[in-house]
Amino acid sequence: MAEEKITPVTESEVDNIRVSLDLDDGSTVECKIITIFEAAGKEYIALLPLDEKGNENPSGDVYLYRYAEDDKGIPSVEYIDDEDEYEAAADRFDEMLDEALYDDMED
Repeated sequence: MAEEKITPVTESEVDNIRVSLDLDDGSTVECKIITIFEAAGKEYIALLPLDEKGNENPSGDVYLYRYAEDDKGIPSVEYIDDEDEYEAAADRFDEMLDEALYDDMED
C-alpha cells in the first residue's frame, strides 16, 4: 500500500488555501477559509465562496460546515443537516464576528 504524503502549510500559504465544494446542482464553487472554530463541542469551518476570478463574493455569503481531520491530519467537511446544530454553529460564528468588530473598535 502506498504511503500518503502530506505537505504542511506554511504561514505565507495559509491565506491562499482553497476548498472546492460540489453543490447539489452539480456545480463546483471555490471557497476561501475564513476560520475553523468550535461550538457546542464540535468543530466547524466558515467558508467564503469566491467568484470565477477568485475574488470574494460581494454579497458576503458564508458557508458553514462541520469540520474534522482524520488520524493522518487529512481535513474533511460535512454538510450540517440538523437545524439546531446549524443554529449553534451560526450563533457562535456571529459572536466571533461581533468580538472581532469590538476588538477593531478598541484599537
